[in-house]
Amino acid sequence: MRYRTFIAMALALCLGLLTACSGGASATSDSLSYEQIKGSGLANLCPQVADSRRDAIAITPNQSYTIRAMCLQPTAFLVKPEPLVKGKETKFVQTKPLTRASYTIDQVSGTLTADKDGRLKMVEQSGFDFQPVTVQLPDGERVPLLFSIKGLVAQSPSEEINPSTNFTGAFDVPAYRTAGFLDPKGRGVSLGYDSAVGLPPQADADEFRKQNQKVFDVAKGDLSLQVKQVDAGTGEISGVFESIQPSDSDFGSREPLDVKIQGVFYARLEPEAT
Repeated sequence: MRYRTFIAMALALCLGLLTACSGGASATSDSLSYEQIKGSGLANLCPQVADSRRDAIAITPNQSYTIRAMCLQPTAFLVKPEPLVKGKETKFVQTKPLTRASYTIDQVSGTLTADKDGRLKMVEQSGFDFQPVTVQLPDGERVPLLFSIKGLVAQSPSEEINPSTNFTGAFDVPAYRTAGFLDPKGRGVSLGYDSAVGLPPQADADEFRKQNQKVFDVAKGDLSLQVKQVDAGTGEISGVFESIQPSDSDFGSREPLDVKIQGVFYARLEPEAT
């Protein structure tokens, strides 16, 4: 009887090890169910091209490409805090993301073309091109931001896509919240009260003006994409990126902070039918 118990325990242990190993090996496959992905952080990961793939994809002026499944996965958020002494320059400091692993930009599509001089131009058109994120500075201050590449237009002097191609360009950064959002005092851009002070004439005072007069502004950010791996057979490219954009300004009631976002990216190029 003891031997049967021992054998049953050994089989259970072996089966457990096999299950764990098989689960890790299939983490990158497309056959995982929702329950297997839920809470694992796998949905926040971008695909990557093998490091050994160092091909080149020539882009001719009469040929345009469609960008599909573009993905940007942040690995670090750095914020330039307000200086303790007015007028003194501060440096970017590392922060801790407070948002769960759901801030990857994914399934972005666009176009890639070359002008008559061979310079490449990348234009973002649609997809999940922004994600809300909140990070925390070392002193405990929390900084909300909208990680974005909306409306990205980037260019490269290179005449082909190779492991040394670098795209730089600008993009739009919408407000962190929508125009229908109301602050704790019931004030908003398109809804809510005009002011939240006891005496209405004081609503236009300098100390209350920014909090009362909400403005939905679209700011600008800069992005750099450095291609590292290229698979000419599949049209896949991957590499690293760095963007600098402003944080949330709470509809203009406070000065935004500069945020530097670093990470990896992936995209697939498909030639358009002529």
